[in-house]
Amino acid sequence: MEQQRKEATERLLSRQGHHNLVYNEENGGVVVGDEGLVAVSNFTSILGLSTITAACITFGFGCAIGYSSPTQSSIMEDLGLSVAEFSLVGSILSIGSLIGAAISGKITDLFGRKLTMWILNLFYIGGWLAIAFTKAPWLLNLGRLSLGFTNGISNYLASIYVAEITTKNVRGRFTIIVQFLTGWGVSFMFVVGSFVHWRTLALLATIPSLLQLLLLFFIPESPQWLAKFGREKELEAALLCLRGDKADISHEATEIKDYVESLKSFSSEGILDIFQKKYVRPLLTVAGVLVLMNLGGINALTYYSGAIFVSAGVSSMVGLITLAATQTVIGILGATLIDKLGRRPLLLVSSAGLCFSSFLTGVSFFLKLFPINVKGSAGSICNFMGNLTGWVVAYYFNFLIEWSSTGIFFIFSAFSFANFILTVTMVPETKGRTLEEIRASITHSSD
Repeated sequence: MEQQRKEATERLLSRQGHHNLVYNEENGGVVVGDEGLVAVSNFTSILGLSTITAACITFGFGCAIGYSSPTQSSIMEDLGLSVAEFSLVGSILSIGSLIGAAISGKITDLFGRKLTMWILNLFYIGGWLAIAFTKAPWLLNLGRLSLGFTNGISNYLASIYVAEITTKNVRGRFTIIVQFLTGWGVSFMFVVGSFVHWRTLALLATIPSLLQLLLLFFIPESPQWLAKFGREKELEAALLCLRGDKADISHEATEIKDYVESLKSFSSEGILDIFQKKYVRPLLTVAGVLVLMNLGGINALTYYSGAIFVSAGVSSMVGLITLAATQTVIGILGATLIDKLGRRPLLLVSSAGLCFSSFLTGVSFFLKLFPINVKGSAGSICNFMGNLTGWVVAYYFNFLIEWSSTGIFFIFSAFSFANFILTVTMVPETKGRTLEEIRASITHSSD
């Protein structure tokens, strides 16, 4: 059986024109040729390192959104804040995200993925230091605003960077792992925040950013971004770095360059480009999912879950630790199943059950529906809409739960069901398809 598999593989390679390639079992099925070239590998050490770097972004994202939940009562007591004042502290993160989201696409396109990561770390570390050493509410709010600005860009940045450096065979698994770290960041805040002072927790939250600063020296820029600006030598160097020094990256490099070349007939400037007819469906789908996800209460549940547990008669510590454990299990299941079942079924399940919507499992994939010439504008619009509704829910939640603790969660449930319906009717499956195939199918269906 093994010999038959080997011979079948070599015949297939020969028919595809790869006469210099042979099957090599020592490389786990990777094919090696006489000239020392190997077929593109789905995983290399640099690809893993690049993914970890992106994961630091999303872990920090989770730390920022999970911080207020375990610290609410102690911060209100130490700084003498009222419910209304702490509602501003909690929700101002979404205001910062709103600002960051408005420029997220443009800034990552302008500066590139790596330089944007460097810039975001300044805002991230500065925000946590402001919170840790604050003596007045205004500095606490300024720190949260800075973290929100970072989140508004980083949520978009991490997803597209991982999507652009991975092959289609593992893209889903790698992206969900990165998004899974958002849940881990939230869980870290929930668990550790139950035992340490809120100022100490703020200092601990700088760790992922400090780690990322070190890793940024060793990872490549996004190949697609390099291709967009005609930096072909750097594009090939980045692909060799990601696929292995001896990998045959000619087909992948040509595919990326051809796709970018095909977009030159379109304008790359101006946010109005995204409102062309062929982009209407993906724009409405992505914006709709983000808006309904936030109206389903995801921010309120994350920001104030500690207070929600107390109101329900459950210990805040027990509730938060249980919630953190649940998030971890769901994240592991999502990472395991996403490339087997596809993105769409998992998004349907997460929409129906909410539970943090599996840590935005589906959102990271929607932003790939957009071609590179409008991706920046699309990302900005969709992130802006999502964060606007997120701020509204986060700010007014404490007042609404006083109005009716039962009614508000019924309302959240209704919006989550609407998200489920939107996913059923509008969201395509992306499993096993290249970014170019996904974009082509979406724009064709819109036409």
